[in-house]
Amino acid sequence: MPPFRIKRIDHVVLRIADLDKSLHFYRDILGCHLEKEQQDLGLIQLRAGACLIDLVPLSGKLGAMGGKGPGKEGRNVDHICLAIDPFVPETLCSHLKAHDIAVTPQDIASRYGAEGDGPSLYITDPDGNVVELKGPLGSVP
Repeated sequence: MPPFRIKRIDHVVLRIADLDKSLHFYRDILGCHLEKEQQDLGLIQLRAGACLIDLVPLSGKLGAMGGKGPGKEGRNVDHICLAIDPFVPETLCSHLKAHDIAVTPQDIASRYGAEGDGPSLYITDPDGNVVELKGPLGSVP
């Protein structure tokens, strides 16, 4: 047994091709806000609740160190899951559709996560990274 316990995911780091598109997706569509920018490294850190989503453009210092960027034949991450509350299917789907993200209430299913079973929906960011939006335990799928 280690001398510590894991409390939660602190942050995820995504290598991205287009910073403007990624900022629009994570900031304007999902509601994250800019926390810190380290231009010398090519690192943009967005606040996502109690966690951070770090964006690393492929054209920056850190991004270039990672080699070829993500694509259909390979990804940097399978998916990230963002816990959201409230999870109101009609409102959520309407919001996403207003931003040209095609979803329907039928895309929502109950899935297991850190808090147990709850409704979730998968969407894709501009770089093909899959983002799961997950509602709280016991909320309506």
